[in-house]
Amino acid sequence: MADTPDARFEALAADILDGLCRRHPDWAGILGLHEYDAELPDLSAGGLAAESAWLAGRAEDLAELVERDAAGMSAANRVDAAILANHLAERRFQIDELREDEWKPAEANPGVALYTLLARDYAPAAQRLAAFASRLEQVASTLADNRSLLAGKQLSRIHVELAIGQFEGTVDLIGGELDAAIEAAAGDVSEARAAIEAVRPAALEALQEHIAWLKERLAAGDAGKEEFRDPRIGAEMFARKLSLSLDAESDAAAILARAEADLDRVSAEIVEAAADYEGVAVPSDAAERSALVRRVLNRLAEAAPDNETILEYSRQALLKQFDFVREHELVTVYSDPYEVSAMPEVQRGVAVAYCDPPGPLEQADVQTILAISPTPEDWTQERVDSFFREYNLHMLHNLMVHEAMPGHLLQLQHSRRQQAPTPVRAALWSGSFVEGWAVYAEELMARHGYPGDGDPRAVRMQQLKMQLRMIINTILDGRVHCHGMTEGQAMALMTERGFQEDGEAAGKWRRALLTSSQLSTYYVGYVEVSDLVRDLRADHPEWSERELHDAVLGHGSPAVRYLRELICI
Repeated sequence: MADTPDARFEALAADILDGLCRRHPDWAGILGLHEYDAELPDLSAGGLAAESAWLAGRAEDLAELVERDAAGMSAANRVDAAILANHLAERRFQIDELREDEWKPAEANPGVALYTLLARDYAPAAQRLAAFASRLEQVASTLADNRSLLAGKQLSRIHVELAIGQFEGTVDLIGGELDAAIEAAAGDVSEARAAIEAVRPAALEALQEHIAWLKERLAAGDAGKEEFRDPRIGAEMFARKLSLSLDAESDAAAILARAEADLDRVSAEIVEAAADYEGVAVPSDAAERSALVRRVLNRLAEAAPDNETILEYSRQALLKQFDFVREHELVTVYSDPYEVSAMPEVQRGVAVAYCDPPGPLEQADVQTILAISPTPEDWTQERVDSFFREYNLHMLHNLMVHEAMPGHLLQLQHSRRQQAPTPVRAALWSGSFVEGWAVYAEELMARHGYPGDGDPRAVRMQQLKMQLRMIINTILDGRVHCHGMTEGQAMALMTERGFQEDGEAAGKWRRALLTSSQLSTYYVGYVEVSDLVRDLRADHPEWSERELHDAVLGHGSPAVRYLRELICI
């Protein structure tokens, strides 16, 4: 390889990415790199300390190279260097300052690392099941290390509750779900089956022991024998985490201020949309305006699916969206394979739906999974009814726009087709850009009159309701972690200003405590993508809508601050 600035960076980037994959083999598998599929990450105290030291060394190497060579590097490599530096800094912050591994027990759950080996047909079943057996053998030691790490630490009650539920989901995974996968496997898997049966009893015993230990910690806290920590991370930590995780140009205070201003703007828009739906004038009284919106939303909520129909309805909605995007030439559409399926138990507890695409570095021909979460079996009928009023048939159309077409499904298909000198941009894609595009896609479809089941006004109402939810999510994120927002204040904001069902609002309050900065991802990304599209339209008035959107999606999934440089705005 030539000794040039670009070549030196590309070699260093490859070495750093390999080191990240070795330390996070579960993440590597999700990316589509399978050299480490037989391993679980080392999240012991010693493993975390070693990773922190390695990160510091690599960050120093990268900084020295950029200082020396940046002027001679291509724009693509300068962007990838900045993305890589931010990721190293973010992970060091997580280990050394935020220390989430020490108070979030679910971080050590091996369930996702195990599930991905079953969910994707990237290799013969015998190979994947052999890797499953190897990871299963490490479960007992991994959980023992986690108990040592958590011993004597203050835990968050809500995070312990989440961990117990998700570890129980992992028990189900390596019980009946694993049996079903083995039975359905193609080819001879007898050797892998024997390896699994040799280690499965010990893994199940270790999981039950760990769940019992977590329940003991929960009971001890409830009895006042040990103190729970507040899941709120505080203003300073929140501001730093937000900056690193979103890689955005605006700071936490500016983001919160813009969100609160946008809440007023979108609140006025949904009143106008409700008046249009009913064919009446906009009321002058604030209480009457709120009552009008609620009356229309309640009417729309009457068209509700249930656990037996939600998946098929989502599938049919997606087919309509494919047709609409193609007909209106909004963006280039691809026909990569996908499936709509029920969300596995191990993944439930935070989000209602997700798009699980092939790893950005995956070489095998595997499909995207669009997962929808049915209601848990232990929910009351009242709670189930509330859930499906929130995710009524009109809202499901908007949800599938976000998760699939032209949201995540299509955007990530574009992302997989981008070519860059290094895999950095693909591996370390920006959640704020991905979510921001999906929210922008909701607005795009509503603006073009997407009819859903025949009435574009109904879709528009739900899109505005989701936009209110997105804005309120950001306000919750900042005010819960930085300004002491109470549950009562949060519930009032969501149910009164956001018109959310009580069950949805309660779930979002829980999510605000379980996560930090993640709820801001959608709004920050949406604002940045919308501003970018506005600027592109001004600079290129000759572009069609499809050309404009293809340009936005044509450089992978970097944060918008880097996308601007790549498009040369």
